[in-house]
Amino acid sequence: MEGKKRYVVEMEKAKEGADGRPSVGAVYRNVLAQNGFKPLPQHLHSCWDIFCESVKKFPNNIMLGEREFVDGQYGKYVWLTYKQVYDIVEKVGASIRACGVTQGDKCGIYGANCSNWVISMQACNAHGLYCVPLYDTLGAGAVEFIICHAGISIAFVEETKIHEVLKTLPNTKEFLRTVVSFGEATEEQKEAAATFDVKIYSWDEFLMLGVNKQFDLPVKRETDICTIMYTSGTTGDPKGVLISNESILSIIAGVNHHMEDMNEEFTEKDVYLSYLPLAHIFDRVIEELFISKGASIGFWHKDVKQLIDDIKELKPTAFCAVPRVLDRIYSGLVEKISSASFLKNKLFNIAYNYKLKNMSNGYKHVDAAPTLDKIIFRKVKEGLGGNLRLILSGAAPLSSTVETFLRVVTGAHVLQGYGLTETCAGSFVSRPDDLSMVGTVGPPLPVVDVCLESVPEMGYDALGSTPRGEICIRGKCLFSGYYKREDLTAEVMVNGWFHTGDIGEWQADGSLKIIDRKKNIFKLSQGEYISVENLESIYSLASTVDSIWVYGNSFESFLVAVVNPNKECIEMWAEGNGVAGDFKSICENPKANAYILGELSKIAKEKKLKGFEFVKAVYLDPIPFDMERNLLTPTFKKKRAQFFKYYQSAINGMYKSTR
Repeated sequence: MEGKKRYVVEMEKAKEGADGRPSVGAVYRNVLAQNGFKPLPQHLHSCWDIFCESVKKFPNNIMLGEREFVDGQYGKYVWLTYKQVYDIVEKVGASIRACGVTQGDKCGIYGANCSNWVISMQACNAHGLYCVPLYDTLGAGAVEFIICHAGISIAFVEETKIHEVLKTLPNTKEFLRTVVSFGEATEEQKEAAATFDVKIYSWDEFLMLGVNKQFDLPVKRETDICTIMYTSGTTGDPKGVLISNESILSIIAGVNHHMEDMNEEFTEKDVYLSYLPLAHIFDRVIEELFISKGASIGFWHKDVKQLIDDIKELKPTAFCAVPRVLDRIYSGLVEKISSASFLKNKLFNIAYNYKLKNMSNGYKHVDAAPTLDKIIFRKVKEGLGGNLRLILSGAAPLSSTVETFLRVVTGAHVLQGYGLTETCAGSFVSRPDDLSMVGTVGPPLPVVDVCLESVPEMGYDALGSTPRGEICIRGKCLFSGYYKREDLTAEVMVNGWFHTGDIGEWQADGSLKIIDRKKNIFKLSQGEYISVENLESIYSLASTVDSIWVYGNSFESFLVAVVNPNKECIEMWAEGNGVAGDFKSICENPKANAYILGELSKIAKEKKLKGFEFVKAVYLDPIPFDMERNLLTPTFKKKRAQFFKYYQSAINGMYKSTR
């Protein structure tokens, strides 16, 4: 990359492996930090300090908003100011202490994002408790596991989730003493809990426990743990990731530095739509960032099908998303455009191509076609509230097609980011107004050092002309280890470097592209290694494929796959090829199976895949891969062991018929 690294600077030279370890690429950091990372503000030592500073600066700014529910309909947003939130947090904190809970104890929070979630979190921050989100989609028994593993003594719980907590009794009674509902609690629930010496309070009842009681706030340090985030993982029990105050403060500083350099910094006027789970580090960190600015946070009303309605009502300036949600927005827009008249469709395509060409030639997005933005793309912007300026996508790769389309038509910066719970969410973020970064996660934030480590068994060379290898990260934003699992910590932390398990490829400008996953490799019977995620990304380029899971093992010489076909594409094909029936029936038709297999083979040939990388048989599933069948984690990663278990009969059938 010599001479072409616009966004990163080389801090240490690449070196050959020693003592049997793989070779390591050069160490890079963001060019903004080439003379060192910016020190954290000396007066900020914890997440609580962030909130208190904003309360002092912006007491009357609106902070937390939820939609009112009147006559069976969701209406406008109703808000609490920073000072109002602070006053409630004080009451919650006093009530927590009145229950005998003190600094270092573990407090669970269980439920969808809402004002009381953030208020409970801030009470944890104030009194030095470990905030431990409970997230039921981590898998069956996860709530019970986390309560016991973390040793949670008090839990704040969404009203509709109380029954789930009660199910964990008596197995959790050794730890759990108090449950606080975000809303009401029934007498039956209180009686059931009392059987195990657990007390349940409604929200209002709980606030009364601390009335007229005073408790000094403990001293909090940067190195103190503020939260244990349990990661979903794809196998085994969830892992408790220890996140310190310093980790969150560092990431906030890095994002601010990154955005300020591009004149896109966040301010008190920003409005954030909160819908990604606060139980994940991605949303937690972003909300802490917006709180630090005195900005406003509005919550969705827990129906993903009505998310666009929330956006229209809230009129956010920013929201974070996972690719699946952005795919839905993209599909909805494309459907509307396709159903328009021939003339409108033609005008849209002309405008789109004109603006895209200008953006490709280096124009800032806002300057690429201002007149067309007002005439052609205005309705798209209004459909997203009218004020949206930033969409940040994370958790999984976003299709380049979707990213480019949304960059052109929404009037917002659509940026991909990359990070893990262990790196406190943010490690890389792409840059606005740089179309060449589409398909990448951009350069590293100016708070981390990054290097690639060769993975010889997968053919990835960190010292090659195009460096590829496992992404390794170091910096103050890293986690403090896995709770009660020093063995797992030692596996991923080597000489201060966190080994992510993801495979990256440096681009010429210093941005990074995620291309593979280290652990997802297997060997076929002829001894050839298969990098399955790389193949899935290639096969996903077929317009007929919405999702694909590729499978192979060392007892077989070829690959098979389960495919979620694109409904519109395959129905159009069926109509033109005399295949009758609904979507499910089409997927069961051998002709459709042969058609999809042929499309995969075309892609394989186009991308010059090797013979053993060709899929030889497919099974078409009309039902999208989902969490309900335990096929995906909450961040939409494939649980490969569960895929094998669920589709085992289909796999056996494919191998038998193909042999």
